[in-house]
Amino acid sequence: MSDSNDSSPGPRHVLVTGATGYIGGRLVPELLAAGHRVRCLARSPEKLRDHPWAGQAQVVRGDVTDARSLAEAFEGIEVAYYLVHALNTGSGFEDTDRRAARTFAEQAEAAGVRRIVYLGGLTPAGVDERELSAHLRSRAEVGRIFLDSQVPSVVLRAAVIIGSGSASFEMLRYLTERLPVMVTPSWVRTRIQPIAVRDVLRYLVAGAGLPAEVNRGFDIGGPDVMTYRDMMRAYARVAGLPHRLIVPVPLLTPGLSSHWVGLITPVPRQIARPLAESLRHEVVCQEHDIAAYVPDGPGRPLPFAQALRLALQRIQDAQVTTRWSSASVPGAPSDPLPTDPDWAGGSLYTDRRTLVVDASAPALWRVIEGIGGDNGWYSFPLAWAVRGWLDRLAGGVGLRRGRRDAHRLRVGDSLDFWRVEEIEAGRLLRLRAEMRLPGLAWLEMRVEQDESGRTRYRQRALFHPRGLAGHAYWWAVAPFHAVVFGGMARNITEAAGREPESP
Repeated sequence: MSDSNDSSPGPRHVLVTGATGYIGGRLVPELLAAGHRVRCLARSPEKLRDHPWAGQAQVVRGDVTDARSLAEAFEGIEVAYYLVHALNTGSGFEDTDRRAARTFAEQAEAAGVRRIVYLGGLTPAGVDERELSAHLRSRAEVGRIFLDSQVPSVVLRAAVIIGSGSASFEMLRYLTERLPVMVTPSWVRTRIQPIAVRDVLRYLVAGAGLPAEVNRGFDIGGPDVMTYRDMMRAYARVAGLPHRLIVPVPLLTPGLSSHWVGLITPVPRQIARPLAESLRHEVVCQEHDIAAYVPDGPGRPLPFAQALRLALQRIQDAQVTTRWSSASVPGAPSDPLPTDPDWAGGSLYTDRRTLVVDASAPALWRVIEGIGGDNGWYSFPLAWAVRGWLDRLAGGVGLRRGRRDAHRLRVGDSLDFWRVEEIEAGRLLRLRAEMRLPGLAWLEMRVEQDESGRTRYRQRALFHPRGLAGHAYWWAVAPFHAVVFGGMARNITEAAGREPESP
């Protein structure tokens, strides 16, 4: 999807932070389509390696809290996009957000950057900032830091963003689809002005070409102002579902309702909570001044129902380019697989399985790359389901994140309670666990051929324990490995034997 951008006078050299996230991953190809030269700043550049646009954009390693890496990333940059926030870093995320924004603004000024573009949250009118959720309060403060800096800035303020794969859309989708009758928090009666992700991207791209004197915030929203209850009923109509009975009750606080959302939807409560807290107050645009710089064409901004139809169509067509789970979840491990057991203090437990496969290597690889999500894990489904539920009860992500694409994986993709750490097409898939564990865990699947040309499947589960609890955990579950991991290896190879051969 590419939208014309009449307000941009010419190509710019732009820096995008947050390219591994939901919005950033969609913004980069839009900027490239508009003719801009794009550089991405990422803490883990390898996560961007398999994106379709990776060969067209420059990727550099760095962090928005690290002045030195920012100074290098800003060299030659004219416009800088700030699409990161520290929500996932724990209770001190407001301090981290504040420090990162100040460092970003200072380094941008020192490098001669002409504009900062920031996507923040729409705040309710007439509400004291101290009453806002920490999430919204921090977004507002970051916007002020940029506007008070010496670099002309544009702060776009959006409420609920509707698009395939967005956390807000997934929350709406699963609540509506799974609960024909629901007792809901009182915030379902709060008025909201949602906006389609296509319009958010249109405004972000246009931000690169705004006149130099523009240094202000803009409220951005779609044409519909509605309650969350209206949104759920509209989703049911668009999706062809029967009428939903929705009964709001005042007892469900944002904290309790985030647990409720976490149980019903794939969105874990750590992400559901700031979304729910943001809905306590009415979030409706107070102005539409952005139209003076980015004129609305026919049918723009997109109506809510059309945004829903487009999102559902992308899901049906398996064209979801980024998801809310593209970014790491709170508390998830990020350590790469150790290549030397000594790194793990001599304690790197492994479970190895090797089987000869009565199928071609491509057939075996198709089964491996299609694992998880609706296809399951080829082993003792009840055990995996129970482990997923236990993880959600412990505050983890559980199994319900599923897959971004039913057939293809790329580095950085979330896959149920795993994340793709490495993939070598046709040869290797390595997953890193993001479930709640007293240690770090990986699952590795390889396709090989032996000396006689037969296909061989190698599977390796690894666990690096953390303290005594980690060692106890491994030995407690070790008796089940033959069923879980052994069954997985057998069932994967049998499934490969049933795969039709194709070029």
